[in-house]
Amino acid sequence: MNKPIIGFAGLTHLGIISSIVIAARGFDVIGFHDDTKLISKINSASFPVKEPQLIDLYNENKERITFTADVTEFSKCHIVYISVDIPTNENGESDLNPIHKIINQVLIVLKADACLVILSQVPPGFTRQIALDKRRLFYQVETLIFGRAVERAMHPERFIIGCENPEVPLPYPLSMYLKSFGCPILPMRYESAELAKISINICLVASVSAANVLAEICEHIGADWAEVVPALRLDQRIGQYSYLSPGLGISGGNLERDLATVLRLSESYKIDAGTVSAWLANSHHRKNWPYSSLERMILKDNPNAAIAVLGLAYKENTHSTKNSPALVLIEQLSACKVTVYDPVVPARAAGDHVIAASSALDAANGADAIAIMTPWPEFHGLTAGNLAQHMAGRVVIDPYRVLNGKELRAKGFTYATLGAPLKGLC
Repeated sequence: MNKPIIGFAGLTHLGIISSIVIAARGFDVIGFHDDTKLISKINSASFPVKEPQLIDLYNENKERITFTADVTEFSKCHIVYISVDIPTNENGESDLNPIHKIINQVLIVLKADACLVILSQVPPGFTRQIALDKRRLFYQVETLIFGRAVERAMHPERFIIGCENPEVPLPYPLSMYLKSFGCPILPMRYESAELAKISINICLVASVSAANVLAEICEHIGADWAEVVPALRLDQRIGQYSYLSPGLGISGGNLERDLATVLRLSESYKIDAGTVSAWLANSHHRKNWPYSSLERMILKDNPNAAIAVLGLAYKENTHSTKNSPALVLIEQLSACKVTVYDPVVPARAAGDHVIAASSALDAANGADAIAIMTPWPEFHGLTAGNLAQHMAGRVVIDPYRVLNGKELRAKGFTYATLGAPLKGLC
């Protein structure tokens, strides 16, 4: 057969990225969402998500993509992916109503020999419950990362495929499509694949939590975590790709969801998950690091200080503010004059009490202190010289080491970063 036609049901971050990348891989793609206004915006390249390379990739490959609000277009597809993002509440619990709705819409029009693949993240046991011939039903682990989604979708490390019987060969259209990427394909039972996604994230949380604890110890004993990390990467039991950068707690929603799922399963089966609870506690603790640093450095003497917050997104190259440390900090600075700037997220996301700035230097103008809460690439262009010209004070909070700390200290700044002793404080 010719290349299979691939459908994506649900045009949120996952579906939009997947649709455009798969078209770029040479496949004809149909993307569906039952929102005509959204479809109109997407067809005019006005995407509700921000990712590097996305618009250029769409413009180069749009002749192979059909974005539609007509679900019957899926009758042309050999494979349909369920790709709607699963929202979570403040406790990390998933709302599965949107995915149930879109699956029901797709099942009505799915061709008799077409495959249905759940790409959305679902709890273990979800896929097997879908009322479809299990020889045509699959779950695929998605491993997109906000800010690197196009890169990850274009060049996957491997495909993890959940199926009823992993010893049975995959249907030809699905097998042909997956093999075109040239990466390993790991078939396993539905529940194993669903748990594999959670397992990946749990291991990441474990690494980040360990880095956070050890980096905080560095801040108190005179060590520098940046000096320790190279030694860890050269240990084969840890490795060069390990998540060893300290951060400001868990953000974004996906990791919180997986931790909540593990805690729920552990409670159901009487399994000790104390380590997971500890990771969550450490996450909440580390989200307070920026405010604690500002309190120690300036707020104890000047509680009404003018603070510039650079970055509102929870990480660079994304529009998402889900559980953003920046928003936590801004809420804690209620007594201060707070000016904010983010290259993608509008200032109103931080509330009505903040002042919007047009650039990083505009935000820094007259500030007693700045806090770089998202390591956006453009912030790397800030220097000690231009900050000194614009700021009233000399305090810089830079958890992710965006700026040159040595240069700032030489200019008389007090500089705080994760994993290193506070320097410059008189």
